[in-house]
Amino acid sequence: MANPVDLVEVWRGDLLECIHQGHAVVCDDLGQIVDAWGDPTATIYPRSSCKMVQALPLLESGAGAHLTDEQLALACASHNGAAIHTERVKAWLDDLDLTDDAFRCGPQMPADKDARYGLIRAHGKPCQIHNNCSGKHAGFLTLTKHLRAGPDYELIDHPVQQACKAAFEEITQETSPMFGIDGCSAPNHACTVHGLARAMAFFASAGDRSDMRSQAAAKLTKAMATYPELVAGETRACTDLMRAMDHKVAVKTGAEGVFIAIIPEKRLGVALKIADGATRASEAAIAAILVKLGVLNPEHPAAQARMAPPVTNWRKIVTGHIQPAKALL
Repeated sequence: MANPVDLVEVWRGDLLECIHQGHAVVCDDLGQIVDAWGDPTATIYPRSSCKMVQALPLLESGAGAHLTDEQLALACASHNGAAIHTERVKAWLDDLDLTDDAFRCGPQMPADKDARYGLIRAHGKPCQIHNNCSGKHAGFLTLTKHLRAGPDYELIDHPVQQACKAAFEEITQETSPMFGIDGCSAPNHACTVHGLARAMAFFASAGDRSDMRSQAAAKLTKAMATYPELVAGETRACTDLMRAMDHKVAVKTGAEGVFIAIIPEKRLGVALKIADGATRASEAAIAAILVKLGVLNPEHPAAQARMAPPVTNWRKIVTGHIQPAKALL
């Protein structure tokens, strides 16, 4: 990943102790770069930041025509495994006449404290429904049933994954050079940072068009922005930032320092990748870019919590702070 630039600084006292580097692109509705930091051609895995792209075939096929906006938000989610998530995913499975065994995402201890401690107190074990990607996989199962395809929907040659790959390549406008297996066992296709931003700009401008794919993209964007608590969960950056922007912008994190934003009012898409994969840096960088684009109030507590969080020690003494690098300001 050549030529990353400084994006986020970590200070301890008066000393710059750490610098997070990376790449970021802001794209317009024509796919052109409006602003960029680092190398727009850097190849990355979008990880969970592209779940709305993976959900396109669910709507384009007609399989998800009956789904609610809450379910569509969950299809794009990396959720905490809280009751508001698992109860809805369980109901979705029931509608499909399927059980937790139909998933291929694997069990995961929920990030939500109440759900996690509840399992521990009950001497229980997490199920696949607790997996942060279970909403996406419920969407995969819905499409699988619609296509009358085999149960191993996570395999690269399965019709579901082939549809996801086609959608991904078409809206990034790139031929993906490779794929990796994500944490939830589904394929994740590589693209450039520019390609990912271009895809997000497609979502941002979808309301201007009437074709089936654009209608699907607009519906998914609306669902994410309307139900940010289902996309992530309480205290999470995605949820807090979407609320801070009055549900007008959709944002989504991905593992290893990826973050995207879909800004319909400005017809802009944003994609960024922190080279060392640090979440604290990706959250600070996306907040700074959203402030720079005029869609996030820099004084909002959600913005301050990501752009300028204090560094504290075990005694809660403030020892330093995190801030965007000058290039982002």
